[in-house]
This record gives sequence, C-alpha cells and structure tokens, in this order.
Amino acid sequence: MTVTAVPTSDTRLELPPLKLGPLTVDAPVILAPMAGITNKAFRRLCREYGGGLYVSEMVTSRALVERSPESMRIISHDEDEKVRSVQLYGVDPKTVGAAVRLLVEEDRADHIDLNFGCPVPKVTRKGGGSALPWKLDLFTGIVQTAVKEASKGNIPLTIKMRKGIDDDHLTYLDAGRIARDAGVAAVALHGRTASQFYSGKADWSAIANLREALPDIPVLGNGDIWSAEDAIRMVRETGVDGIVVGRGCQGRPWLFGDLQAAFEGSDRRYRPGLKEVAESVYRHAQLLIETFGDEGKALRDIRKHMAWYFKGYMVGGELRAKLATVPTLEVLRELLDTLDMSAPYPGADAEGPRGRAGSPKRTALPEKWLESRLLNDAQQADISAAELDVSGG
Repeated sequence: MTVTAVPTSDTRLELPPLKLGPLTVDAPVILAPMAGITNKAFRRLCREYGGGLYVSEMVTSRALVERSPESMRIISHDEDEKVRSVQLYGVDPKTVGAAVRLLVEEDRADHIDLNFGCPVPKVTRKGGGSALPWKLDLFTGIVQTAVKEASKGNIPLTIKMRKGIDDDHLTYLDAGRIARDAGVAAVALHGRTASQFYSGKADWSAIANLREALPDIPVLGNGDIWSAEDAIRMVRETGVDGIVVGRGCQGRPWLFGDLQAAFEGSDRRYRPGLKEVAESVYRHAQLLIETFGDEGKALRDIRKHMAWYFKGYMVGGELRAKLATVPTLEVLRELLDTLDMSAPYPGADAEGPRGRAGSPKRTALPEKWLESRLLNDAQQADISAAELDVSGG
C-alpha cells in the first residue's frame, strides 16, 4: 500500500488514549456500527491498517434474547479481536437489560454500546431510535438498566445518539446528562437530527456544546469524518476525546491507518493506486467467504462495496456494472485483472463523502409523541413494536 507524507502543519495532532472504564483504546478512533458493513470481515480489514475500537453490526435486544441465528452471528468476533464490541438496539428496559445480561454472563463482549441514533422511519414511527430520547422516562430506564447489568461484569457501556428529532426538538444535552448520571463510560454524538437523515453538514458546534456540558466523561464526535484531516479539525474545534467514523471508511479501510498516524502526530497517509485497491477488494471478498461460509452470499455482499472502493478511479462503466453483479470469487479475480494496475491514486476524486446521504424529511413519529417528554399509557403499550432489525445513526 502506497504511503505518502502530507507536509502541512494541520496534519499533526497528538491525542491521548481513550479511556472507557477499564479499557484503554490507544488510538481514540471508533468504527461506527453499520448494518451489512461492519461484520467480522470488514472489521479485520480495518484493524490491519490501524488501531481503534471496532464495533460490530447493531443487533436488536429482542433478537439477541431470543438467540436468533443472525443475532448470534452478528455478535461473533475473531479470536484476535482484543476488544469485542457489540452495539445493542432496544426500546424496552427489561429486554435491553436481558440482552446486556446475556452478553455479560456468557462472556461475549468487552464493550457494549446502545443505539439511540437510528433515523429510519419504520423505527422512529414507533418511538425508537433517534425519537426515543425525547421520552425522558423511557430513555432513563433503558440506560440505567443497561449500565446496571453491564457493571456486573465490569463492562463499559456507552451510548450513541443524534442531536434530536429536529431543530425544534433537541434532546442531546438532556440525554447526555442522564447517561452520565447513570454511569455510562462515554457518550457519542452524531451532529445531525433525525430529520436530516444523512443530508447536509454535521453540526460540530453541537458536539462542542456537549463536550462542554459533560466535562467529567469522554465525549466522542461523529459526522462528516472523511479523512484524517477532518478528524483533526473536529478535535480542534470541539475538544472531543475521540472520533467515530461511519460512512467515511466505506471502501477505504485504510482510513484507520491515516487516523492512527494523525493522532500519533505523523503525517503519513495511505494513497493506494488501483492495484492496491483491487487487492483490498479481493481480500475483502475472501474474508467475507470465511465469515459467511458461503461463497454466493459473500459475493452478493461484496457488490455494494464496489462503488465505494473505486470512487474516483478510472474504471469503465461496463466493468463497474460487472463488478456490481459479480457471482463468484473466480469471476471477481478475472474482472480485477482487467484493471490498469499501474493507475495511481486519483487524489481528491477518491476522497470526500460516500454512501447514501438521503434528504431532509419530517421524522415519522407515534401519535402525540411530541406533546409530552413522558410516555402516555398508549405509547407505553406500543413502544415494543419499534424493535426492528435496522441500523443507522
């Protein structure tokens, strides 16, 4: 992999290791859980480039308690993953507590995160995800229960959330204080509201506000980290203790090498040519076959990564279409071998935003959700319907 130096003073930043309870994360970087992305294969690719905390795909508490095969796959880790990190989604304190208890008693995690950031309509419509912190009693009950159960195994528990439902219904400061008082190890904030989805720009000033409001626990920033330089700028502008990377690493597992270098005060950066990208794609496919034990499923999974990996590179439309429908590892090898392996890193064209941004939209909510910060009887009865196998934050 080509490594170059970026000779500007803005590429250097020394940030101390991130402390999460008994855990020390030397590189204060966290891979955000992403459904269908952050499985064992992708986590391994990222770990091979740099240090950090690599969180599994989100798993719903109900599915985990019921021990569905897919939920058990999601929480599986490679033997050499030093910190087994699991993100839970749940809307019922008892179910979330039971899921945390399973992870602790069966020694399946070293770190647990709770998702309060999902903006997907079918979740928020039932009061889950980023809609949930609006209900202070429900949010408090879930976090307190989860922390209590995690503490029995000395497992640090963190939360990830958004600013709120929209600009008129912000929840992050209240939620941050509640979480801190409940004993969470850290709070991560995505600087967007639910109604923004992934559109527009992340509001880093909100992250700075939360950092100032919670001086006694680590605060992590998330949103629009597309490069090591973005991470440096976020730390300088907000004072966060670490950063959370989501879409920015899609098709760029080497970003974690850049981030580690930046936080160590080095100006080394990965600038892969087309040959090196092709090698990463092939290795990713091989690791997916190991993860799923099914070549067909693995190759169907790798297809969505193709546009991210080859963003900005000179790859023709016909070849891109074939890569997006690749059926077998053998065919993948044949297609990759037709690339111009001498093509260099394309610079800015390969960088910047990636993944689906969506567009701003009014957040779907349960009836009369915004009338009170507390659950009414009808909402209490309906809230369990929000527990679905979806992700995002």
